[in-house]
Amino acid sequence: QVQLVESGGGLVQAGGSLRLSCAASGSIFSIIPMGWYRQAPGKQREMVASITSGGRTDYADSVKGRFTISRDNAKNTVNLQMNSLKPEDSAVYYCRADLPRNVRYWGQGTQVTVSS
Repeated sequence: QVQLVESGGGLVQAGGSLRLSCAASGSIFSIIPMGWYRQAPGKQREMVASITSGGRTDYADSVKGRFTISRDNAKNTVNLQMNSLKPEDSAVYYCRADLPRNVRYWGQGTQVTVSS
């Protein structure tokens, strides 16, 4: 089993920064892809950033150049550094782990609110 716990959300002014962290349990962490997703009120959940076990990253067009995903396999954590935040970045952010056989685990989410 895998358990994910997000932290680091909060209220920030436009142009500011936040760093989200996802703490994961399980020995499989180091070899599985991880990702950050977000969902705003009235909108569908969308992928923000992902990272493979080898460190390859992918980003949504809307956050390229502003967000950076990273992982620390020794600490079983994946992070999302968010800079130059905009009001449209406001959402609940979720951490996801992709296990074999298309099994996915989600964290409980952390709220990010960016004021204009």
